[in-house]
Amino acid sequence: MTLAISTKIHSASAVLTAEGLVPSFARNAAIHDRDNSFVADNYTALKAAGLVRAAVPLELGGGGAAVRELAEMLRTLAHGCGSTALAFAMHTHQVAIPAWRWRHRPETRPVTEPLLLRIAGENIVIATSGGSDWIGGSGRAEKVEGGYRIHARKIFASSSPVADLFMTSAIADEDGASKVLHFGLSMSSPQIKVLDTWDCLGMRGTGSHDIEIDGAFVPNEKVALKRPAGLWHPLFQIIGTIAFPLIYSVYLGVAESAAALALETARRKPADARQRRLAGHMETELAAAGFAREAMVAEAERNEPGEISINRVMSEEYNSAQRDFYGGIVEATVVDEYTIHVTLAAPDPVFPARMYRLKMLSPTATDDTIVETAVGTGPYQLVEWARGERAVLTANPTYW
Repeated sequence: MTLAISTKIHSASAVLTAEGLVPSFARNAAIHDRDNSFVADNYTALKAAGLVRAAVPLELGGGGAAVRELAEMLRTLAHGCGSTALAFAMHTHQVAIPAWRWRHRPETRPVTEPLLLRIAGENIVIATSGGSDWIGGSGRAEKVEGGYRIHARKIFASSSPVADLFMTSAIADEDGASKVLHFGLSMSSPQIKVLDTWDCLGMRGTGSHDIEIDGAFVPNEKVALKRPAGLWHPLFQIIGTIAFPLIYSVYLGVAESAAALALETARRKPADARQRRLAGHMETELAAAGFAREAMVAEAERNEPGEISINRVMSEEYNSAQRDFYGGIVEATVVDEYTIHVTLAAPDPVFPARMYRLKMLSPTATDDTIVETAVGTGPYQLVEWARGERAVLTANPTYW
């Protein structure tokens, strides 16, 4: 078996555009944090560059960027300004999710297409309270003729100073049961007020202020989803599988930028064993974070959001034990019966030495079948397996 490895770094238009914005974002990052000011000028640049609509499908007038390109775009932006990248990740995942549903769940197009067309046509910015509401929801939805009156105070609404649309939820009491209603509200509504509450050192530029909703009206037909309060809903499988790789990409970019600054500072002093050890630990942790992020992106690219994907993305219990070794793989293609071509996200000279740990699994394998079914191409063959008692092996005569 031979192994051909490419270390070419893949990039796309949104990533290249983001790279062009990094220098100007970096120049102003410290100023925004010092002055506790929102990164409004950066949002003007993001709009002008077309990144606000990057996740909208090409067919609807957007950039057509998928999860990998969007994740790398956000990671790149974080190298210049962490506040801009984190706030923009909240908008980006709110576009990427309906875009995915439009592409892979055609029955949702009557709901998703008007929103996506508006984002592409009007260059609107979306804020969300999803990070704080999550499954439980918050606020009160009062049933009135033709719809609901919403009364709520939402926290951590990033980019609220410039947002055009606020994606949020509220709880209604219907038939003796609490239901969470999901809907969007225009930020220009007189019943919506941005409260100047955000002052978080290092991320002051995100503008993650509280939003007060005082009686805003939501028509019945504008309620996108109604679900039992406090219970998991299948939509969260799509949200988690797509949103978390994008948001975590920002934190990876921030960490990379911080590591570069730390090394730059360390080089000004005489090196000793302790500094080298600390630098090595830092680089190892950073590499592990990169592999983990890559595994999350790869899971999203399977386009099969469900119980398995959300466990792999969110739960330590289900994270692959191999991700620290192989998370940098961008693509693996079969050349012939004995050759595969592996493309990496970045140069990795020790990658061939780690290939001995690689397990060969069926594309249809799940977490259950992996532990119940013998698979692989190792030096032994399984003769007998009695759970909890014994496993009988014999030499594999065809092992290479």
